[in-house]
Amino acid sequence: MSQYQFRVEVESRYLADQSAPQQDLYVFAYTITIINVGQVSAQLISRTWNVNDANGHTERVKGLGVVGQQPLLKPGEAFEYTSGTRLRTPTGTMHGSFFCVAEDGEKFDVDVPMFVLDGLSPSGGARTLH
Repeated sequence: MSQYQFRVEVESRYLADQSAPQQDLYVFAYTITIINVGQVSAQLISRTWNVNDANGHTERVKGLGVVGQQPLLKPGEAFEYTSGTRLRTPTGTMHGSFFCVAEDGEKFDVDVPMFVLDGLSPSGGARTLH
């Protein structure tokens, strides 16, 4: 096991009550759980997301922290947050990464592989572990 390792769990859901399909507006929420499965405490500093709709349009979102926070996670600790995005199509995908700095100064990235945003299926979302 790496000294510097976070595991990411993702759950997405379609928010029909906030969407307006007749205006090509589809709203999704996603809950991210970040778990430090490494051996060293580390802080999440920034995030980068690629949000893709079904028409091939990609929006790149970069920023400090997540939901206004830069959580410091000790080994075994988890941080969960919920955020959202809007698409012009009823389906799409997201993927990205978190930039982290360990307490010993080591810098590392945590990849978040692609997950689906689905406003067409009855479940309205998916759960993925990475």
